[in-house]
Formats: sequence, structure tokens, C-alpha cells
Amino acid sequence: MADFGQIVVVAALLVALYTVVAAPLGARAGAPELVRSARNGVLAVTGLLTLASATLLAAFLSHDFSIRYVAEHSSRDMSPSLVAAAFYSGQQGSLLYWAWALSIFSAIVVLQNRRTNQAIMPYVMATLMGVMAFFGVLLGFVASPFEPMAVAPAEGRGLNPLLYDSGMLYHPPMLLAGYMSWSVPFAFAIAALITGRVDAEWIKATRRYALVAWVILGVGNLLGAWWAYRVLGWGGYWGWDPVENSAIMPWFLGTAYIHSVMIQERRGMLKVWNMALILVTFLLCIFGTFIVRSGVISSVHSFAQSGIGPYFLAFLSFAVIGSLGLLFYRLPLLRSDNQLDSVLSREASFLLNNLLFVALVFATFWGTIFPLVSEAFQGVKLTVGPPFFNQVNGPLMLGLIFLMGVGPLMPWRKASRQTLARNFGPPLAFAGATGAALLVSVGPDRPPALVAFSCCAFVLATVVQEFWRGAIARHHATGESYPMALLGLVQRNNRRYGGYVVHLGVIVIAAAVTASSFYQLERQAKLRPGEAVSIGEYRLTYTGLRDLAEPGARVVQAQMAVEVDGRLVDGLAPDKRFYRNFERQPSTSVAIRSTALEDLYVVLVGWEADGSASFLVFVNPLVVWLWIGGIVAVLGAVVAMWPDPRPRTVSVRQPVRGMAVSRA
Repeated sequence: MADFGQIVVVAALLVALYTVVAAPLGARAGAPELVRSARNGVLAVTGLLTLASATLLAAFLSHDFSIRYVAEHSSRDMSPSLVAAAFYSGQQGSLLYWAWALSIFSAIVVLQNRRTNQAIMPYVMATLMGVMAFFGVLLGFVASPFEPMAVAPAEGRGLNPLLYDSGMLYHPPMLLAGYMSWSVPFAFAIAALITGRVDAEWIKATRRYALVAWVILGVGNLLGAWWAYRVLGWGGYWGWDPVENSAIMPWFLGTAYIHSVMIQERRGMLKVWNMALILVTFLLCIFGTFIVRSGVISSVHSFAQSGIGPYFLAFLSFAVIGSLGLLFYRLPLLRSDNQLDSVLSREASFLLNNLLFVALVFATFWGTIFPLVSEAFQGVKLTVGPPFFNQVNGPLMLGLIFLMGVGPLMPWRKASRQTLARNFGPPLAFAGATGAALLVSVGPDRPPALVAFSCCAFVLATVVQEFWRGAIARHHATGESYPMALLGLVQRNNRRYGGYVVHLGVIVIAAAVTASSFYQLERQAKLRPGEAVSIGEYRLTYTGLRDLAEPGARVVQAQMAVEVDGRLVDGLAPDKRFYRNFERQPSTSVAIRSTALEDLYVVLVGWEADGSASFLVFVNPLVVWLWIGGIVAVLGAVVAMWPDPRPRTVSVRQPVRGMAVSRA
């Protein structure tokens, strides 16, 4: 099985290399049969990598420990779902998953564009297969998942304890697919630069691909926060870890692109800027992959330091030089058709939005690589923690939230005073009323939180106002009922109103982050059986420890009774798990009681021989709305991506020839 899998991977590499050469050669020589063979090559790579992935998955499910990667990342006592997830749990398997997902996206692109974008598609295929060839080299000769063992062990080592969680089924594949999916817009951008076809056509061709990539990477980040919240046991969901930063930076820049590209479509402006955003977004995806796989910066999420890092660094350097070289070469073709008419315009608000996103990415990038910079100049790795990122990025994010409300209210080109007063009056009044109400109810001791909630209220009022005005206008124009007018409004303008729903989801997330960051309660307690700790409205009574056995693991579980106002409302059981082969690396299972208003979050820290135990207890307000907001944002993105409705054919009666047509 190992030899077969390795042969298939090398075959995929050879076909990818053929496609890299054949596609542009066929385009330049005017040989459609060569381009067609390159298209078939993309499909063949997809088939080969699907076969290779199926082979590795079969090796895991059959416990074929003659393959080193299978033996090091699985065991017989793991559940079938976790055994399957072990496919991408290590470095080699995750690289194969990356390549396989890229091959699927490449095949989709080729099939969807077999009759369109003929001038640039050969170069799109060549770029995608060039990226594929890099991963093929790694899989074939540097980090093969099919490397055989000299002697097959009777049992495998098993997963890292942190990975024994249902989140393993969702977060890693979604995040890896998010990184990979930005290869498609990147390939279209490179093809446009190579051919000189840098007009709006390549933008239209990549619109949905970019939005799909944005959604996948965003969901991957949100699932990462959900996983960290449930598994790491520190009471939070985002710690500005280097790997977390590497995943969020391309998403920030992709968000900037999705906004700024509307200016190019509408006014023919920011052509260089948009091209640069696409290129750098992809480069940040490769940088993130490098950070995770090189181990050069310590992170709870990264792989151990390995020899694969230099290969990624070389590929990243080549991609940077090639991308920037093409961009500078085509600068004369990327001049804007129009200039900014006024700072009081939608273009200006979107441009400011972009500048804040770029500042956010720069600050995050600098904080992430600072250990490498300090080691290079001072010989010591100095790290910056969450306080730095919160102090620098917090105000930038606050500005972005406010601009989410400003952009939709501003007209294109230039706004008049009357327009500003009419559009901004109600949302600003609602934001002011919200801030005043919060000032009275929760007090003035956390000003940033009050400002953040007021900004969220401003954006909420903006979204509601836009939907309301649109529905009223359609109702008067068509005579439809208000619900049907609203539905028709979204159907006819799905991109615009889907974006508003995304904004709604984002402000729900922002409100949840604000509440859980500024109003979190925390207690540490060491309790004997029968003793209790109080936090907020809760009283938690520790009743004792239980020693349990699960397949491949020993579990020490604490029992706690939760009371509110003297009434028993729940029982919680946080635990520590000691897995075979990882006895010195216990994992934490957090106990969480979630409601619409707050989470009660309990961590078992340790215990003594006398039965006493130490706990960390948190009350995290509105955390459940973080996940709800993410779902709303994804639904909005789906609406925005939905194909535009086709014009309906209406039958019209023609008057009979010779018959007079009466007029009122």
C-alpha cells in the first residue's frame, strides 16, 4: 500500500509539471489541442490525488502500521472518526490534504471555465499546477505520508492528546481548505498580469471564488476559536498565538479586497491596490503554512521544528519575487480610470476601511515575527503577548466596525449635506441612545466597551434602515406586501443585501467579543469535597473526584453541583485525561454551561491525595452569540454568492391584425 501510494503521488507531480508547461505553450502557439490536454492534465491530477488520499485513508482505517505516518498518528483504541481525522493530523497528511483540496478546486475552475475566459485560462491552469507541483515535490521526496517502517509495530502511538476532540473533524480541514482556496483568485491575478488582460473581466471571473475562499477561511478561524475555547482551558477563545495570527491575517486582507474590488467594478479605481491585495493574501496563506510547519516560532498549534521549513521559505520567496515582478511590469496597464471626487463618498469610506485592514495586518504580522527579529538582532527570542495585540488592534477593529455602518450610508462620488443628514440621523440617534442606556445600566468604568457597543448599535441601525427603505420602495413600486417586497429585494440585489446580513453577523460577533473580554468574571479556588465557590450568581459545590477508564486513556473527573439562588440548576464534570504514550501530557476537558446570556466555564487544574482539587472558574458573557454571529455571517455570504436570478420571460398578448385597439 505504501509503494502504491507513493507511485500515485509522484505520477500526480509529473502530470502537474506537464500541465505547467503545456498550458501556456499551447496558448502562445495557438494550439488548442495542447491547451485541451493541459485541461485534462488538471483533471488527471485530481483523480490521482483522490486515489492517493483514499489509499492513505484506507491505511489508517485498516491500521496498517507498516506505514510510518499511520503508526505515529493513530492507534487501535481510537474511534473510527478520529482515525479518519488522523489523516491530516500530522505534517505529511496535512500536506496531502492541502494538495488534494487544491486539485479539487482546480478541477472545478477548469470545468466551470471551459467555454469562458479562454485567453487567461491556460495561465490560470499553469499557476494552479505550479503551486501543486511544489506540494508534489514535498510529498514525493521530502515529507512523504507513505514512508514505510523497517519493522511494523503491533500498535500505533496515537494522536496528540490535544487532538482527541470532535473539533478535529472540522477545524483543521476547513482551515487548510481556507488557505488553499485563495490559490484560485491568485491564479487568476497572475494570469491577468501575464496576459496583460487586467481589465474588469478577471475581477468578474474571480468574484465568487474570492468570496468562497473568504467564507472557508473565516469558518476555519471561527472553528479554531471554538476548539480553543473548549479544549485549551484558559477561559478564552483567541490568544493571538502565532498560528492563530497566521490564519487571521489573510482573512483580514481578503476582507479588504472584497470591499475595495467594488470600487474597481463601479468606478474603475484601485486597480493596482486590488491586484496587490490578491497577491499578498495568497502569500500570507503560504506564510501561515510555513509558520505552522517550520516550527520557527513556538505555538501550541504548530508542528515540531522540521526540515520542511526551508522549502516553504524558498517557495514563498519565489512567489513574492515573481508576483511583485509581474505587478511592476504591468503598472502602466493598471492606471485608474477615475480619481477620488470627495472624502465624503462611498469610495473614500471603503478606502479608509482598506487602510485600517492593512494596518491591522501589519501590526499582527510584526507582533508575530518579532521573536525572529529580536533573535536576529539581539540573540534572544522576545515574544509579545495578547496585551500588545489588544492595545494595538483593538482601536483598529473599533474603527472598522464603525465604518461598516458608514459605507452603506454614503453615496458614490460625493455626498450632499441633505443626504448625510437623512442617512446618518436615525442610526446615530440609535447609537447614542444605546450608549446612554448602557452608561446608566452598567456604569462608566469600561469606556472602550461602551464605545464598542454603541458602534455595534450604529451598524445594526444602518442595516435595519437599508432593509426597511428598500422594502418600502419596492412595496410602492410593485404593490407587493412588505414581506414579499423584502424577499424580492434580497433576490434582486442578493450581493448587496447578503453583504448587509454579513455585517449583521459581524456586529453580533463584535458584541460577543466585547462582552466576554470586558465583563468576564474569574475565580481560582482550592476546594475539599463539600466546599463551594461563588462567582456571579452561581454557587459551585465540589462533591469529589472519580477515576474512570476509557479506551486508551485514564480520566480523572471532578463532580460539581451548580446552584443559582439556592436552587440546583446543573451538574458539571471537568476532567483531565491521560492517554497511553502521553502520560506526561494530560489534556483538559472543560465543563461549560451555556445560556443565551453567559457561559459558566470550569477547569480542573489539579488535585491532591486527600481529595482536594484546584479549579479555574469563569463567567463569560454572551459567548454563545459569537458562534451565532458566525452562522449569520456565513448565511449572508451564501446569499451574496447566490447566482443572480435569470430574467423571466413574460408572454404578451398581441392584438389581432386589423382590430382597433381601444384607448381609455
